Formats: sequence, C-alpha cells, structure tokens
Amino acid sequence: MKIDPNSNADLSVQIAQAIRNAIISGQLIVDERLPSEAELADQFQVSRPTVREALKRLAAQSLIRTQRGASGGAFVNRLSFEDAYSQQITTSTLLLSMNAVAFDTACEARYALERACAPLSAQRRTPDQLATMRAEIFRQSQPGLTDEAFCASDVAFHRALVDGAGNPVLSYQLAGAVEAMQPLMNMITFTARSREEIIALHTEIADGLDEKDAESVDTALCALERYTRKLALDVAERKRSKTQ
Repeated sequence: MKIDPNSNADLSVQIAQAIRNAIISGQLIVDERLPSEAELADQFQVSRPTVREALKRLAAQSLIRTQRGASGGAFVNRLSFEDAYSQQITTSTLLLSMNAVAFDTACEARYALERACAPLSAQRRTPDQLATMRAEIFRQSQPGLTDEAFCASDVAFHRALVDGAGNPVLSYQLAGAVEAMQPLMNMITFTARSREEIIALHTEIADGLDEKDAESVDTALCALERYTRKLALDVAERKRSKTQ
C-alpha cells in the first residue's frame, strides 16, 4: 500500500484510498486485522493523527470496524447490501437535490428501474412481501393519514415490490430510486395527487404480483408513471397561473 507524498490530495484521503484498494483487490481480506496506527504511520511516513483520520473515513464507509481490548484494533468489515442502503439513499438524495435534476429525468429513471424488477418480482415475491404491499394499501386508505405518513407508506409499498425480485443487487441499486427519488416526487406532487387514484394503481400492481402476471404489473407501473408526470405538470401549471 502506497501513497504519493507529492500529491495535492489530503494524506488521510490517500491512505484511506490505499487501504480501500487493498480490500477490494483482496490484499486485505474480511476479518483481517489491519496494522496498528503506529505501524501504518511508519509505513506511510505520516503522523498517527493522519492515520486515525483515514481510519475514520474507512469506518464511515463501513469498510472497517474497530474493537477495543488486548486483541482489539481495526479489522476489515464484511460489508452487506443492507448496511450500504443508507449511504446509497443519502448519496442519491444529495445528487438529486444539489444538481437540480429535472422531474421528468428522475421519474423516467425511477420507473425504468422499477419496471425492470416487475417480471422478477412476479415470479419470486414471497407471501410476506405481498402481505406488506396489501397492508400498505390498507394503510393508505385510512382517513386522516398525514401526507408524511402516506409518503412513507408509498415508499414501503414500492420497496416491497423491488425486494420481491429476490435480487440483492437490484434492491441496493433501487434503494436510491425508491427511497430518495420517490419522497422528492411526492413532495412536488402531493398537493395535486388523488390518493384514490394511487391506491387503485397500487392495488392493480399487488393483484398482478398475486397472480404472477408480470404484464399487468408493468402496465400498472406505466400508468403510475404517466399519472406522476401529469401531477408534476399540473403543479407547475398552477404555479405559473399564480405568478401571472
């Protein structure tokens, strides 16, 4: 593991990247103990605080874990898809918010990804996942449900659809699409949407999954995308009318 002392990049960042590369390449394996702070400082020819900062960066990415005690130290962590969900969601939320992604662009991406899960979910969804979707539909129909709670239920419904594909890579990739894009979409469209319309489409999706009918699930998702796009246009038109 090496760094470039002449580089303008922060030394702690370089060290974290070097260790990360060693983990990815298999030079450092899961559960292996990293050298001590003193050993790493000597290896990279830097101070111990610089090494400590690098290790903090790796811990924040769940690439290493620390243990106290005589047999403690920093160890290579076994990163799971579930552990990485929150980072994926946070990154997607920041990208969408800070880069002013057009609503249509986000909508197109989100539904294209979700529709890719539909045929797999129609074949692989579990009874528990289908029950979750039915429970969320029931929750969405309750009088007095707040917009925030409806949004959370909406996310849970689509999360179950995605997870029903039984593919952890897809579930991870769509964590940002469902749990970052969808709340932003709901925030834009909630003033114009009809809960009844959304519930009806959710019911069509659940019915299609129940019957293992991938085509009907895809049709309902297409209809939900068209409805979502229409809502955004209606909201934009209302805003224009108020400013004229």
